[in-house]
Order: sequence, then structure tokens, then C-alpha cells
Amino acid sequence: MQARQSLIRQDQEHATVTPLELFFDLVFVFALTQVTAFMADELSWEGILRGALLLMLLWWAWTGYAWLANVASADERPIKLSILAGMAAMFILALCIPEAFDDLPGGLQEPVVLAVCYVFFRTMHLVMFLIISREDAELRKQVLRFALSVAASGALLLLASQFRGWLQTGLWMLALTADYVGTALGGFRGWRLPSPGHFSERHALIIIVALGESIVAIGVGVAKEPISWVIILASVLGLLLSSALWWTYFDVSALLGERALTEEPIETRARLARNAYSFGHLPLVLGVVLVALGLKEVLLYVSDSSHHTLTDPLPNVALASLVGGVVIYLLGHVIFKWLTVHTVSVIRLVAAAALLLSIPIIAGRPALVELGVVALLVTAAVVIESIIFSETRRKIRAELAPE
Repeated sequence: MQARQSLIRQDQEHATVTPLELFFDLVFVFALTQVTAFMADELSWEGILRGALLLMLLWWAWTGYAWLANVASADERPIKLSILAGMAAMFILALCIPEAFDDLPGGLQEPVVLAVCYVFFRTMHLVMFLIISREDAELRKQVLRFALSVAASGALLLLASQFRGWLQTGLWMLALTADYVGTALGGFRGWRLPSPGHFSERHALIIIVALGESIVAIGVGVAKEPISWVIILASVLGLLLSSALWWTYFDVSALLGERALTEEPIETRARLARNAYSFGHLPLVLGVVLVALGLKEVLLYVSDSSHHTLTDPLPNVALASLVGGVVIYLLGHVIFKWLTVHTVSVIRLVAAAALLLSIPIIAGRPALVELGVVALLVTAAVVIESIIFSETRRKIRAELAPE
């Protein structure tokens, strides 16, 4: 009888992101737009908190499949089928986001549907890991430890769907705590990461997806309005801000992170991947989504005839989203570089501090001025960093940039 072929990749096997994984990410894009729209419709501190919880839920679902497609190729039939099934569950989950906490009359109870989709998504992921670990005892033990957090988070999310208000929000927080803290406490030694290049590329692409959401937010904000010089200026400032955020990651940080992951000993590579990518990229994606919300509100304010486009300030929540999103993003980069190359990005820390200190100064100013100050501060930080470390950047790019 022919022996079953192992689905697990060989260590340091070269792999690239497959078309199916990119297809999967399109559903994630839709989910991100749903989260931004949810926070815009619920523009309050509670709405921001709930939007952040939704994003954390989506992120944990996405990153689990990033691990799965790294351990075993997405071109393998069982993995391919599980990803397609997971896509369907994530798409339905995304459709439920507008009523994730407050169900409207008619139809199915969307909080329940969302919870069921998440449980199905995570269960499919868990089952596939159990299948591919059949010939790897250490991986099987790690997956069984991981199953405890999957069961706990799923049960708490289903329970949360039966309540409303702050009790429901609190149960969501407990469910996500079970996911994140449970995974951390479960250890890392049994996990496998045979293709570090694929894993870093996968996360770089999702940052592009998130940044694309910030650009979409600019267009959505003025899609039905006649173009004016105010709209043009606000759009340019928004694109300048998004470009500066792109630069901070893709200039050299992504290259350094990939090298660090590739050179990490196999015994501890999974720990670095978990800390720097699964955990460390969450603030990057969260920051970009909050920035997208802020940009959307700015464009609405400068284009809506019901506002005095040159004098009206953003609401406090929207301003906090714009500035806070950039700060979270920059601090996420500081953490990422510390975990991967053990250096502290002082300029990015200073930029984050300057943005926080600017809030009482720009609060109450016209929305266009608020956006302009944020965009110029971040751009200035990028320019200063690029000039100071120009020679180092050149050497890194010459050494690590792909041909």
C-alpha cells in the first residue's frame, strides 16, 4: 500500500503567495470596508471600541489561515477546499458586521449568524491542522493545546450573541482574550513555519490591502460630490498621509523583518513569527483602519454642503481616530522593528509623541487643517528618517531587495 504523502512543507522551502490566497484576501478587503463603515455609522467611543473588536476578530481569523497556508501549500486539495469554505464563512460574517451588536427587525439574528460563521471558520482551520499534523507528534500536541482557546472563544462569542449593550461588548472582549492570550499561553514549540519568506510576504500584502482601504475611504467620502479645490486639497493630503504610512513599512522595515525571520533558528522561528507578525501586525492594520475612518470623515466634512467646509472641525471621536490611528501604526512599527532587528526607531517614537501633543492644538480647527497637520508631521518624520539613514537604507535595499 502506498504511504500517504505528508502535506507539511520542507524547512526553508521556497514558496510564493498563491492566487487562491490573494483571492481569499479580497474577502478580507470587503470585511475591512465593512468595519470602517460600521464605525462611521456608529461614530462614538463605543462604536470605535466595537469596531476595534470586530477587526481583532477578523485579524485572528485571517492570521490563522496565513499559518495554515505556510505549513501546507494552498495548492494542496484539502487546504484549497478549506480556504474556499473559510472564504464563504468570512464573507457571510462580513455581511453581518453592520448588525454585529444590534440586530434589526426581520431576517435572521445577525449576531448569532456572525458568531456561527466565526466558529465554523476557526473549526475548519483547526480540523485542517489536525489533518496535516497526523505525522508530526509535536505539531499535533500544539494544535490540541490551541484547540482550547478556539473552543473557549467560540463559546463566549455565541453567548455574547444572546445579550445586548455593555454585557455583550464585555463578552466579546473575553472571547478575544481567550483567542489571543490563550494562544500565547499555549506556547510555540510545536508550531511549524517552513517558509519564512512566504509568511512575511503574506503579511506585507495584507498591509497593502489595509492601506488600500484608506485610499478607498478618500474616494467614498466624495464619490457623489462635485469636485472643488477643497476636495482636491483634502484628497492630496489624504494620499500623502497614506503614502507616508506605506513608506514606513515598505522602504526597509519589511525587508529587515523577512531577513530576521529567515535567519531565526528553526527552534524559535515560530515564536518570532507569532510575536512580530501575528501579534505585531495587528496594531498596523488597526491603525490603518482608524486612519481610513478619519480620512472618510474629513472628506465628508469638506465636501458636504451642510457643513462650512473651511471652518468646521472634526468631531472629537473622528479626530481621535485620525490621530490615534497614525500613532498606533507608528508604535506598531516600533514594536515590529524591536522584535525583529532589536533596534528602537527613535524618530517614529518622537513622531507619535508629537502627534499626541498636537491634539489639543488642532482640536477645534477646520477639518482640512487637522488633516494637513497630521499628514505633514508624518511626512516630515519619513523624510528626516530617510535623510539621516540614507546610506544604511541604500545598503539594506542593495542587499535584501528582490532582483
